[in-house]
Amino acid sequence: MKKLPFFYGWVIVAVTFVTMAIGVNARTAFSLFFPPIIDEFGWERGVTAGAFSFGFVVSGAVSPLIGRLMDRAGPRAVMELGVALMAGGLLLAPLTTQPWHLYVTIGVMVGAGSICLGYSGQSLFLPNWFNRRRGLAMGLAFAGVGIGSMTLLPWVQHMIEQTGWRTACTAMGIVVLVVLAPINLLLRKRPEDIGLQPDGDAAPSATSQPVSYVVDSDWAGIDWTLGRALRTARFWWISLGYFGGLYIWYAVQVHQTKYLLDIGFSPSVAVWALGAVSLLGIPGQIALGHLSDRVGREWIWTVSCLGFAICFAALVALASFPSLMLVYVMVLAQGALGYGLTSVMGAVVLEIFQGKHFGSIFGSVMLAALAGGAAGPWVTGFLHDLSGSYNSAFVIGIGVCALSSIAIWMASPRKIRAVAGQLHRVPAG
Repeated sequence: MKKLPFFYGWVIVAVTFVTMAIGVNARTAFSLFFPPIIDEFGWERGVTAGAFSFGFVVSGAVSPLIGRLMDRAGPRAVMELGVALMAGGLLLAPLTTQPWHLYVTIGVMVGAGSICLGYSGQSLFLPNWFNRRRGLAMGLAFAGVGIGSMTLLPWVQHMIEQTGWRTACTAMGIVVLVVLAPINLLLRKRPEDIGLQPDGDAAPSATSQPVSYVVDSDWAGIDWTLGRALRTARFWWISLGYFGGLYIWYAVQVHQTKYLLDIGFSPSVAVWALGAVSLLGIPGQIALGHLSDRVGREWIWTVSCLGFAICFAALVALASFPSLMLVYVMVLAQGALGYGLTSVMGAVVLEIFQGKHFGSIFGSVMLAALAGGAAGPWVTGFLHDLSGSYNSAFVIGIGVCALSSIAIWMASPRKIRAVAGQLHRVPAG
């Protein structure tokens, strides 16, 4: 490959940024298609929304398979499969006449496509490209989701209002195909595949020693397969931490708007709050990702869990004191702090189970994470139906924040590999 004036890893980050901006938000756009589909067909909300939930189940089921495909065929195969599935689902959805059509297109095809193009798929290879700046690179790449939600979703909503949901859905499918299919051909799995080193560093010479990040050489020396990983406590601590992380994320995201309307806020405030969280998530993810390269992944996971805990506490307080100031606190804590979880998700697993089977291991961990993402909204809604209030569900959310944070400290990636800012902890060798 022709020598570039900059490190090729930043091309990988840019491709991931654009892929996340379009791929993640194409799935989120279902919430915009939802009202006009119900209006047109008169189907029950549960049946129609079930297509999105079913997509979550499909995502969970295919997650380990995507990890295995990444190990064997690399990111181009995974991403182009995701593009084909997602674009196909979006282009076929306008032909819908029966509920099951939605389940196949928006549920199975878009759901499975989004696991390839979203956080899970990108975390399978992007961390390989960086050591010193791993958190920063992940934060920058994943900030694409926030940019996409601010640009793409208003465009889709405008199109729905002007031309109907079918045309908007078709247009979205064309964007996925035309933009993402060519740019993802630029991807490579790791810098060594094209003769480079992580972070663009010079290859170690005969006289210079490569920088070691390994704290526990016995653990790092093991050839980690999925079977071996499953027999360690660390695998289950990470899985518990990630289950909790997505539980709190989606418990808030799904119910926040309805809750604010229930306690008397105007629709404009409720919609603004959701958009502002995504906006604040952009600098939050980048800053916390960068900070994780200095202080360690556990601290940033804890700060993000604390952000969600503050968010839940503000939601509980809003029932008694419905003030805009508390809404601001809730939005700031959730976006600027809580969304930092994504910037260290790939790094935590890689730093513990690095190796040629990392994809299978990470895909299996994401099975637990997606189970949390499905459980959070469901448990929160169930507890509300049971008691007529969100209070108990939000208090449980605070407990899950604490549990998730503790689990990542128990997994302790810092005891296996140090981050760039903590290299003094690496034993002299």
